[in-house]
Amino acid sequence: MHTVEVDLGVRSYPIHIGPNLLSQVDILFPYIKSQVMVVSNTTVAPLYMETVVAQLSVSFRVDTIELPDGESYKHLDTINKIFDALLTKKHNRSSTIVALGGGVVGDMAGFAAAAYQRGINFIQIPTTLLSQVDSSVGGKTGVNHPLGKNMIGAFHQPQAVLIDTLVLSTLSDKELRAGFAEVIKYGLIIDYPFFEWLEDNMDKVLARDPDALAYCIKQSCISKADVVSQDEKESGIRAILNLGHTFGHAIEAHQGYGNWLHGEAVAAGMVMASDLSLRMGWITSDFHERVIAIIKRSGLPVNPPENMTENDFLHYMSVDKKVLDGNLRLVLLKEPGKAVVCDNIDAKLLSQTFNHKI
Repeated sequence: MHTVEVDLGVRSYPIHIGPNLLSQVDILFPYIKSQVMVVSNTTVAPLYMETVVAQLSVSFRVDTIELPDGESYKHLDTINKIFDALLTKKHNRSSTIVALGGGVVGDMAGFAAAAYQRGINFIQIPTTLLSQVDSSVGGKTGVNHPLGKNMIGAFHQPQAVLIDTLVLSTLSDKELRAGFAEVIKYGLIIDYPFFEWLEDNMDKVLARDPDALAYCIKQSCISKADVVSQDEKESGIRAILNLGHTFGHAIEAHQGYGNWLHGEAVAAGMVMASDLSLRMGWITSDFHERVIAIIKRSGLPVNPPENMTENDFLHYMSVDKKVLDGNLRLVLLKEPGKAVVCDNIDAKLLSQTFNHKI
């Protein structure tokens, strides 16, 4: 087992990473006070709920709720189902919510924890690659609105994150590939040697080699923990974690949440960000082609949906959280392994990116 620490002073917490950790849930006991509400969904619960609840029940009173599965359910009506369960079972401020599932479950369970009785503890047990390397770490919680992705939410850090690498064996190829978008992102924005490692080892990763997957998860968590420790609430450097996300969130909103997986949309968005970086003269055409190549090898899209126009992008991007004082801010690549936030985008170059297809 590897443990990565997210250093946030009194809100610091560990990320435990390793195989078969779902059978060692007792390592979470120090972070639980009394009652537990395990929040999962109809896909994950039949696989892992019994294992987790059996261990927690040794020391705590445990209740459960299963939510419908999918990004399309990530809204306030579903959050109310969590509140209903908490209130019905008389959970109080000493209760802990355990999020058992992918990014949608984690985001909603975390938001419910942030809001219930003005804030209770929660723990993340992510079960998809994307949630293990990204959404379970950093304390971003929330739900979608028809006009924008994750527009309603709160920063609320977990008490601990438990990542069992073996659960990826039950993940579909489509969901596994979607997780690689966030993995590749870390190599592009902060860890160029990791990007080179991915180029050399992508075949092993796609084949679900246990050591290769574990290394991907560990390196990704190290990178994210480092950034979050420096900038918890995204007032500075943390914004670089959004490479491709402004484009990607627009794709998700336009297509209807769930029709494009988050990782698929981010992958296409990263290619667009790389294309714009090339047009601004910051990266070479050779590196841009390498970005395209590794995303293609991952089985992820390199073009946005064919039915999306420039106006569609501008409409949804105008309500993105990263818009500041009316100015669109995009995360772009200054060089391999280094990202910057840019808010003075040449409209002509941006238009060229919107209309370019590979």
